[in-house]
Amino acid sequence: MKRVLGILTIAFLGGVSSIGAYKAFIEKPQVIVERTVEPELQTVNSNYTPAVLNTSSVPTDFTEAAEKTVNTVVHVKNTAIKEVYNPFEEFFGTGNGKRKQERVGTGSGVIISSDGYIVTNNHVIDGATDLEVTLNNKKKYKAQLIGADDKNDIALLKIESEIDLPYITFGNSDNAKIGEWVLAVGNPYNLNSTVTAGIVSAKGRDLQGNTNIDAFIQTDAAVNPGNSGGALVNTRGELIGINTAISSRTGSFIGYSFAVPSNIAKKIIDDLLEYGNVQEAIIGINFRPDSDEVEGVEIISVAEGEGADIAGLKEGDVIKKINNVKISKISDLKGQLNAKRPGEFVNVTIDRAGDDLTKTVKLGKKSTHTAFNFGVQLKDISKKDKEKFDIKGGAKIVATNNKAFKYYNVGEGYIITRINGKDISSASEAASILDKYGVSINRMYLEILNLDGELEKYKF
Repeated sequence: MKRVLGILTIAFLGGVSSIGAYKAFIEKPQVIVERTVEPELQTVNSNYTPAVLNTSSVPTDFTEAAEKTVNTVVHVKNTAIKEVYNPFEEFFGTGNGKRKQERVGTGSGVIISSDGYIVTNNHVIDGATDLEVTLNNKKKYKAQLIGADDKNDIALLKIESEIDLPYITFGNSDNAKIGEWVLAVGNPYNLNSTVTAGIVSAKGRDLQGNTNIDAFIQTDAAVNPGNSGGALVNTRGELIGINTAISSRTGSFIGYSFAVPSNIAKKIIDDLLEYGNVQEAIIGINFRPDSDEVEGVEIISVAEGEGADIAGLKEGDVIKKINNVKISKISDLKGQLNAKRPGEFVNVTIDRAGDDLTKTVKLGKKSTHTAFNFGVQLKDISKKDKEKFDIKGGAKIVATNNKAFKYYNVGEGYIITRINGKDISSASEAASILDKYGVSINRMYLEILNLDGELEKYKF
């Protein structure tokens, strides 16, 4: 045993000696040096300017804006009684084939005054025989239709309340910025006072296939059926738009929604209250269709004697701004004009052969309205016509290429007073309804005064 331990001890000492010799004479020592090297800065030319985030302007929540808005948004119930025809009932002798059918639609509205004026979409109340408004506190009121503009899809209602009502404050939709936070407040699927949040995705949006409104505010705040007529507000709780449409294949929200700018809505409301119809302003030009080659609106002709002509605008000028609001495309220009009245002055900045010039233009009044699908050009009736024929409104025919009209010698000077049982207040209203002929309306019943003031009825 002692012999074995001695052998192991000798072996261990020999191994230690060998390792020491290797370390001392053979292996070279490894030295590790830690150092911090400052990299050399390189300058790179770039047209990118990084944005500086101002955290003080980013809202931490939306409670203040929501609290200001929810009690001003109402539920609108539209009841329409329509006569439907069933040929089988008439054929088998169970009746004349006609029966009345009740249709109920719902949407939203926004209280804009303490005495009960409410703005909503025209399509929410279109064709209604009865209108009912429910406030956020569940109180219900019968509503009266004050006026409507089918072209811009805005309608004005009035309810009579025993108390002053909470109302929303109009904001300036021109000041809305792309990327700005907004709230959509409405009643989707009959869920009262639903609030959703998003950002302004685009401005001056012209929807394909929409021939009327050309200046939507686009947002990604969730909007669903029932939200129509509701409020789009900024983080201060100011109204900047009336929610109107969604882009969807399913009928439900899939990412984008659209609102009529508040500046346009307010101008329409003011016109309806003061004149009973919408006063359309024109600048007095014809313009080239939008193209990738031109940023702005290029003038191709100027109407003699109109505001643009008097101010000195010329063919080839490119409109870049209206009152310091940038104009990039035709929808931007239309959006600005839709928010103005005839007789107002606007500063028009143009690019003329590379030079920026600013001209002051007095806006004129659009005198004629064309229903292209129906083939008729119309204008508002005069005060003299109203007194002569004892009528409150109507649309006078200026020209027509409608074959039926020509066959029955209906032409210039004839006055359309009713369409499909609805009284006509203006040429704009008549043209808007007639333009749907063959698109969404296949039957037209017209009541027309001839040159002698006699009533004639036509069915299309």
